[in-house]
Amino acid sequence: MTMARNGFATATVSSLLLLFSVNCIMDTEAINIGVNYGTVANNLPPPTQVAKFLKENTLINHVKLFGIDHAIIQAFANTGIALTVAIPNDQIPSLRRLAIARQWIQINILPYVYTTKIIRILVGNEVLHTNDILLAANLIPAMQNLHAVLIGASLDHQIKVSTPHSLGILSISTPPSAGRFRRGYTTLVLKPLLSFLRATNAPFMINPYPYFGFTPNTLDFALFRPNKGVFDVNTHLTYTNMLDAQLDAIYSAMKRLGFTDVEIVIAETGWPSIGDPGQIGVSVANAAAYNGNLIRHVNSGIGTPLMPNQTFETYIFSLFNENLKLGPTAERNFGLFRPDFVPAYDIGILRSEARMPAPINPTPLAPINQVPTNMKQWCLPKANADPRALQENIDYACGQGLDCRPIQIGGACFLPNTIQAHAAYAMNAYYQSAGRHAYDCDFKQTGAISTVDPSMTEAQSFVSINFF
Repeated sequence: MTMARNGFATATVSSLLLLFSVNCIMDTEAINIGVNYGTVANNLPPPTQVAKFLKENTLINHVKLFGIDHAIIQAFANTGIALTVAIPNDQIPSLRRLAIARQWIQINILPYVYTTKIIRILVGNEVLHTNDILLAANLIPAMQNLHAVLIGASLDHQIKVSTPHSLGILSISTPPSAGRFRRGYTTLVLKPLLSFLRATNAPFMINPYPYFGFTPNTLDFALFRPNKGVFDVNTHLTYTNMLDAQLDAIYSAMKRLGFTDVEIVIAETGWPSIGDPGQIGVSVANAAAYNGNLIRHVNSGIGTPLMPNQTFETYIFSLFNENLKLGPTAERNFGLFRPDFVPAYDIGILRSEARMPAPINPTPLAPINQVPTNMKQWCLPKANADPRALQENIDYACGQGLDCRPIQIGGACFLPNTIQAHAAYAMNAYYQSAGRHAYDCDFKQTGAISTVDPSMTEAQSFVSINFF
C-alpha cells in the first residue's frame, strides 16, 4: 500500500479484535453560516447572481455588508437570507441629528424591508480603533436616533442597531479571565454603548482574528487543530483554540462592567488562502482548516470555557477575493469564492446537489493519491499509534463541540472501553464534521483515512489501520 503526506493513505481493516459498531461513526454538518460581502473589486458578478447563487447553491443564510448598496439589498429580496447593512464612519456625525437619521431610514430601509430580510444596521466599523474623538462622541447618539426612527416605523423588533469593534478595545486580553477594556473607552463609550445594547436587545459585535494574533508556535492553536492548549491560571480552564480565548477576553471585560447578558456576535473573522512568498501560516489548507473548523465550532453549542452551551452568530470574511484591496497579497485573498463562484477551497458550505470542482490552487489543498471524493471514507487511528497521543486526540476532538456522550460511561459506543475504540469515534467525528479533508485526519500522523466500510467485518465493527 502507498502512504501519502498528512496521514492520508489507502488502508485495509485489520483482522485484529474489532473495536465498535459502525453506528458509532458520526456524520454531522454545520447549518448556520454568515459571510461578509465585500465589494472592493472590479471583477465581481452582479448582485442578482450572487444572491441567487447563495440561496440555491450554498448553506449561507446570513450576509453582512460594509455599507449601503441598494442594488445588493434589492437582489436579496425574497431569498430568506438575513441581511446586515452598515453606515460608513464618515456619515456618523450627521446622524446625530434626528432628522438625518429619519431620512436615512426612509431612503435606505423602508423601500426594501418588506421584501428583503434586513435584521441589523451597523453604525460605522471599528470606530474606536480610529482614535477619532468626533466619531466616538457621535457614535451612541447616532445609534439612539436610528433606533428611535425604527420604533416610529414599528421596525425596532425586526431591525437592531449595533456597531462592530476590533480587539484593540482591550487593554488586557491574556489570560482571558483578565480581559478588560481600555480605560479611556470604558466610561465615555463602552458602558453607555452596552447599556443601549441591553435596552434594545441588540448584540455586541466584535471582529476577532486569530490570523493576526498567531505566531509560528501557536499556529495549531489558531487553526483549531490539536495542540497542548493554553491554561488560564485564574479560572483553571484550558483553552484549545485562540478564538475562544479572544471571545472570553471580551466577555471578561464586559463582565467587569456588569453586562454578561448582552449577546456577543462575531462580525468578522477569517483566514487568507494566498499570501506573499514565504509568508508563514498562509495557505489554502490553513484557510480551509480555520474557516471549516470555525463553522463547526460556533455551531456546536459547546460555547467557550467562560460561555458554555452557546452558539455564536458568525460572519466569515469574506465571500469573494477582492482584487482592489490595498496592502499585502493576503488582503486580497480572504474570499471563500472566486468571482466566477468557484470555491477557493472546500469547507462544506455548498449544498450537496450543487457541488463544484475545486479550482487549481497555487498551494495544494489535498495530498497526492487522494481517494475519489464519491467514495465513502472514515478516519481511523493507526494501529501503532501511541495511546497517549490517541487520548490527546479524544480530548481535542471532544473539546471542539462534538457530541462525545456516546463514548462516555453508559453511552451507546462506550463498549468496548478501549482507548483505540474511543479515539476512532472522536477522530472520525472530527473528520466528518470538519469537511472530510485529508489534513483533518492527520492528528499528528496518528490517523489515516480508510475506504473500507467498517461494517463489512465479522463483528460489524472496526479497528485500527495497518500500513505496509
